[in-house]
Amino acid sequence: MKSGLSSRFFLTLTLFSLIGQVAWVVENMYFNVFIYNMFSASAEDISLMVSASAIAATLTTVFMGALSDRVGKRKIFMCAGYILWGISIFSFTLLKTDIISKAFPLAASAAAVGITLTIILDCVMTFFGSTANDAAFNAWLTDSADSSNRGIAEGINAMMPLVAILVVFGSFMFFDLKLASSWTVIFAAIGAVVIVIGVLGFFIIEEPKIIPSKTGYFYNIFYGFRASTIKQNKKLYVFLVAFAVFNISIQVFMPYLIIYYEKSLKMANYVFIMAPAIILASICTFFWGKLYDKKGFKFSSIFSVIFLALGYIILFFTKGMIPVFIGSFLMMCGYLSGMAVFGAAIRDNIPKNKAGMFQGLRIFSQVLIPGVIGPAIGAGVLKGAETITNSDGTTSFLPNANIFLAALVALCLLIPFLLILFKKEKST
Repeated sequence: MKSGLSSRFFLTLTLFSLIGQVAWVVENMYFNVFIYNMFSASAEDISLMVSASAIAATLTTVFMGALSDRVGKRKIFMCAGYILWGISIFSFTLLKTDIISKAFPLAASAAAVGITLTIILDCVMTFFGSTANDAAFNAWLTDSADSSNRGIAEGINAMMPLVAILVVFGSFMFFDLKLASSWTVIFAAIGAVVIVIGVLGFFIIEEPKIIPSKTGYFYNIFYGFRASTIKQNKKLYVFLVAFAVFNISIQVFMPYLIIYYEKSLKMANYVFIMAPAIILASICTFFWGKLYDKKGFKFSSIFSVIFLALGYIILFFTKGMIPVFIGSFLMMCGYLSGMAVFGAAIRDNIPKNKAGMFQGLRIFSQVLIPGVIGPAIGAGVLKGAETITNSDGTTSFLPNANIFLAALVALCLLIPFLLILFKKEKST
């Protein structure tokens, strides 16, 4: 615990990051499974949902991040946001074909209405989640740490998606995800937990000492998009562009990953394959944050990209249980360690007392641009993919390994941006 980071800081970081990531994992990896299983969604439907959610997340973070700077508070946005986030997750328990048929008796297809409602509710949920997590929590984390401990704090934060995946995988293995009743229990349980964390936050969060912005609200919203701001923070914006390319690579395959394991590879026990990979990758990610503090961006980012590329290559060429485990482990190590490295570097370059204003830009790089471009590339690669006929007569597509090849090509586009950043790091 360097530089005065307290036990309450680490407790808040762990709980809010973990539970927030559990909610995001369910959205990012299992909403796709939900509309695939419940409403026979196509790859284009999944791509549309991911893109719409990405746009909602970005706009929310821009507006609410600027508002939190203007107010000079993070705690209220985090706590109230988590409570409303939990309520919105709970509302997904109503998305059942029998309820939809009764509510929309004139609809030609309950499945089509279900897909539309899922996308709309996903955007509503994303508004509350992005307010609480993307805008307020991430601004709080930026304000509460400094350059001496940024890596360890970001390492803990970056490992939480993997821990969350482990928690979700472990919990979901007890459910038959083809049954609507299973999803009712899942959404109710996760919604309740998120609400509890929001309430708990009122008692454990230490409000960072920040100076409320004296500039106007709309000035704050557009601050990060001004030419003068870009000119003053050139290195930060190169990091943001590079981070966007990195995340585009991830989003090419991520929306289709679980479906690929379960349906294409026919690995009903994929949880037992992924769980050890997730545990090992989580440990690596935790120490990777420390490595960033000691070795800097160049060393830590090079190996993150290498791990990710090796994971893609193995997953593209192999289908056996052991090589898929190895490929998944390397892919997740590269993904999460890369998130830690880029996250820490971006936070280190954000101007003091302006963390909220820049969270929207971070989401542009992490969510919006990748969330629109990545799944679209994946859907394009899967156009004409093999299909199967379901028990109800509907058809569903089967993702194939080409999503990993496309992700590798996208990752190669990161190289010139890394070279620019290495040069800038050397000159400072």
